[in-house]
Amino acid sequence: MFTSILYVRIYVDRIVVKNTSGGASAERTASFSHRRAVVGDFTAAQALLKQLVNEVRQGFSLSVQVVIHPMERIEGGLSQIEERALRELAIGAGATRVVVWVGDPLDDSQVAARLKER
Repeated sequence: MFTSILYVRIYVDRIVVKNTSGGASAERTASFSHRRAVVGDFTAAQALLKQLVNEVRQGFSLSVQVVIHPMERIEGGLSQIEERALRELAIGAGATRVVVWVGDPLDDSQVAARLKER
């Protein structure tokens, strides 16, 4: 009841956030990517993600749980550093629980299932 479950998709210079427990979504573009990585400017990406999380979270949610999904520049999988950067990006934006997902896009029920798995 007091938890917002968010699905964050990260593209080159674009972030899309959907609140799977409340239905709100927001999307913005900014320059934060690098030619080799979807997140090259951590500070810019975190500021943008924080803004989007605040827009879509439910008013009185005490907890924000996030599945963060890099959608581009993931050939060969994520390095440990890339995975940690994505996790810390979400934590810095207010997440209390984060799962990094690499794979096919998820629907709302699959997002909740990924959070329960880990």
